[in-house]
Amino acid sequence: MSGARAAILAGIRRGLKRGALSGDARAELESRLAGPPVGPVPDRSRANHALPIDLFESMAAEVAATLERLPDSEAVPGAVARYLKANNLPAALRLAPADDLQALPWDSEPLLSVEAGPADPGDQVSVTGAFAGIAETGTLMLLSGPAGPTTLNFLPDNHIVVLRASDVVGPYEAAWERLRARNGRGSLPRTVNFITGPSRTADIEQTIQLGAHGPRRLHILLIDDRDESAS
Repeated sequence: MSGARAAILAGIRRGLKRGALSGDARAELESRLAGPPVGPVPDRSRANHALPIDLFESMAAEVAATLERLPDSEAVPGAVARYLKANNLPAALRLAPADDLQALPWDSEPLLSVEAGPADPGDQVSVTGAFAGIAETGTLMLLSGPAGPTTLNFLPDNHIVVLRASDVVGPYEAAWERLRARNGRGSLPRTVNFITGPSRTADIEQTIQLGAHGPRRLHILLIDDRDESAS
């Protein structure tokens, strides 16, 4: 533990008039960390695996995101090219440097310019993956790291997210459980971003404005890999 962190925690303990944890108090804390309690979960998030995918699509549409279902990952480059053409966008994108995204057959779209890495201010389109989709609110859960620079989530006006159906869960609690299971105890990404639709604000005369603090368009490519994950 760094000296600064120790000093901050000591100051909090003093403010709470509590000493260092020991005995039963420490055992109770360790138990809570090992099995975090689950709060109330909406009924709509408790359904079987088929329904969360439909619910995710419906809720994503409610928050002005667009979604296209794809039969497999090989269809992603073509879907990206079609989206750019349909929205009169340049055939160029900044790709998250994740192995699974870079392995896609981008050469099947020879007119598409693909560069991997963090976003630059001039980039208009980014393509990233997502750790999970949360059906409860149509929300995407994205993790920061070398394979997922956070700038890709906020700088370009157009954000395209590749999401696997097997990564769609019902409630937020299930997404956190998946993250803890993957990373192990005491290890989390530096940043976890929850993205629910395009960036928006109603600060100006209570009128919704898209793209206020990030992308003005959010397009989700949902790969139906349920049969693959069940085999």
